[in-house]
Amino acid sequence: MEAQQEEAGRKTARGPAPTARDLEARERRRALELARTRAQNDLARATAPAHRQMLEGAIAALDRQIAALE
Repeated sequence: MEAQQEEAGRKTARGPAPTARDLEARERRRALELARTRAQNDLARATAPAHRQMLEGAIAALDRQIAALE
């Protein structure tokens, strides 16, 4: 009984459960951040100027999308 009360207290102390919209926004942000990391890693290895330029544009677009989520 005591353990159940502690568990219930912990759940309410964390605040309300995230909504489906909140979870979707978190997942979207995580996906964008992963894509940005991949693009950044590709940029570090890229040698062709056109490829580097394309990756820089992609990173900038991802940064804008991430900023729009905030």
